[in-house]
Amino acid sequence: MKVFLYPFLLVTLLQSDFYSNDTDAQELQGRAYYFSMSKLELGNWGARMSEAQKKQIKARLKNRLEKTYILNFSSEESLFVEEEKVDAISGATDSWGSNFARGKQYKNITENSLVQAQEFYGKRFLVKDKLQAFDWKLGSDTKEIGGYTCFKASAIVPTEELRWYNFEWSDLSNNSTDTTEKDIQLTQVEAWYTMQIPLQTGPAEFWGLPGLILEVSAGNTTILCSEIIINPKAKEKITAPDKGTEINKVDYRSTIVNKMLEMRNNRGRRRG
Repeated sequence: MKVFLYPFLLVTLLQSDFYSNDTDAQELQGRAYYFSMSKLELGNWGARMSEAQKKQIKARLKNRLEKTYILNFSSEESLFVEEEKVDAISGATDSWGSNFARGKQYKNITENSLVQAQEFYGKRFLVKDKLQAFDWKLGSDTKEIGGYTCFKASAIVPTEELRWYNFEWSDLSNNSTDTTEKDIQLTQVEAWYTMQIPLQTGPAEFWGLPGLILEVSAGNTTILCSEIIINPKAKEKITAPDKGTEINKVDYRSTIVNKMLEMRNNRGRRRG
């Protein structure tokens, strides 16, 4: 696994009595900045492309392969938001990709609840469900990230549960109401957490460890923390999104797949 930018992780301590290993989690509130990097996977299609073509596609998809996020957190709640970027080539936002991007995400550890705002082709949804379950295996490996001692943990999760808001065209061929006909794909998750910030939260869906998650790798994506601000004097209120048609994760994913199947079929009829 590649390691990115650890020497540049910044920690802003806005209360002088914060930095100790026995910090009371009840007093903690702050903000963490993360960035994610995903590998470009072109499959069999990519084998027929030249290196110049691959480089051009990678540049075009830069906004999808490299993202930045802000996590506002307290002892019980967190709000994870992607920072919107303008495409460096076209000067526009990625409208197609935004249909399948993770929306503003609220997690409440005490209530085991997720509230996530999603917009799909102009329609707003409010996805309400339980937090993603992780059967973490705690390891003994350690390393330092930005001055914090971090411990390794791992888990295996059904891939579809991690990407319920996302879509690939191959999802249509794998879509089946008979679960016995489905090949259940699994994703290996590796996380590094620090007990010096004793909160059970982390970026994206990830949570449930004895400390804040500073790095997590799942599939072809790695999410890394680049800056932490602890106990700012001006504390930001963490609130869940509240606009959109309420739906759970399973039904939202079904909505996406059915809509994309309809679009593919309509396109086929027009060509015929």
